[in-house]
Amino acid sequence: MTEVPEKEEIKNWYYSNFELFENSLNGQSKAPVHKIRKEAIAEFIELGFPTTKNEEWKYTNIAPLLTQNFKPAYLSNKISLSKEEVSKFLFTGVNASILVFVNGDFSNELSSLLPEAKGVKFESLRQVLNNEPDFIEKYLLKSNKTIDGFSALNRAFISDGIVLRVPDSTILENPVHLLFISGSDEENLLVQPLNYIFVGKNSQIKIIESTVGVGSKAYLLNSVTEIFTGENSVTNYYKIQNDPDTCFQVSRTLIHQERSSVFTSNVISIGGELIRNDISTIFESEGCESNLYGLYLADGKRHIDNHTLIDHAVAHCHSNELYKGILDEKARGVFNGKVLVRKDAQKTQAYQSNKNLLLSRLAKVDTKPQLEIFADDVKCSHGATIGQLDEQSMFYLRSRGIGTEKARSLLLNAFASDIVDLISIEPLRETMNRIILDRLHKVSL
Repeated sequence: MTEVPEKEEIKNWYYSNFELFENSLNGQSKAPVHKIRKEAIAEFIELGFPTTKNEEWKYTNIAPLLTQNFKPAYLSNKISLSKEEVSKFLFTGVNASILVFVNGDFSNELSSLLPEAKGVKFESLRQVLNNEPDFIEKYLLKSNKTIDGFSALNRAFISDGIVLRVPDSTILENPVHLLFISGSDEENLLVQPLNYIFVGKNSQIKIIESTVGVGSKAYLLNSVTEIFTGENSVTNYYKIQNDPDTCFQVSRTLIHQERSSVFTSNVISIGGELIRNDISTIFESEGCESNLYGLYLADGKRHIDNHTLIDHAVAHCHSNELYKGILDEKARGVFNGKVLVRKDAQKTQAYQSNKNLLLSRLAKVDTKPQLEIFADDVKCSHGATIGQLDEQSMFYLRSRGIGTEKARSLLLNAFASDIVDLISIEPLRETMNRIILDRLHKVSL
């Protein structure tokens, strides 16, 4: 077993790389955003990476991640990809505006927009930071606060990402696809995009965020995305994690909802060695609705951790949450879903469920659905199940001439379809059904 480096050794690695990063900025080291970076690296040195002694990381041991030294992508050699190479990561039949990021950097050359997206403003974060000092004051200083070493590290190496702004009363019929391609054949990379998405009042948008990998070396994708949904807006957000086993991914998504907005996310995790997803939604005005769905498939020794928080800070809001997991071999899953209903959040409706199938005796899941209710006029429920394939259903299928392996695959697909069928983009839904069916067939053998 590889020994985990001492804490100070790990901190020193990232601090020395921060000094190199700072020197590479030249005159930009005097820019206002660099003050945020310097404060963040100091926070990282103080906090370090979270351990299982931290309640929020109790069931996720990141020791395998710490055996690697990850070099900030900003300091590494750039990799070159052609549009033909990028096309293999796109979803068949999905007509979308495509924004491509290579190791965290936005690539205008590899991206393409549909005519209908002409009114939407797409800018790289680097461009916005250079041209809009007010953006730093309004967003970087007031949101995305440090909660652990990972979020501090993301802020310390702020470099690029996307700033997507949908004007008021804009309805996009086709989705926007954010494609993050990470990896290298030369060195282990630290990839840290920081993204901001603003959906205007009375607007509607579908966003697909997919993460994939290239190269043979390990990489750490440590991303932060903030989404602001305007009054009466509708946002559908699909996150597809299909990375190779060389990937460690920590993803933090924060959603701020204004009056009567509807936000729906669907996170499907089918790749990566260690995955951690944090999704937090706060209702900032009445009449909001939030739907959080997720599906995670893991085999081998893979580890997938989903942490969610829905903050019912005001009255007359509704939330619905359903996460499902299928775990085989020595895989481990974690679900921690917290619904907070504050004192003034009367007439709240909140429902939460986590269901898991374990296909081997060595697979494990830790599930912790939570309700914290401080209001008295609410309708809330939560629950969790952990089990194996239903023997009666297996017997029913086999009695009708269906083989054991085929019967298992059918039952697993039926279990997963509750999440996949919630994808409103038909070609994406069909593609994910094929990918998941193929994965489940391998898992069930």
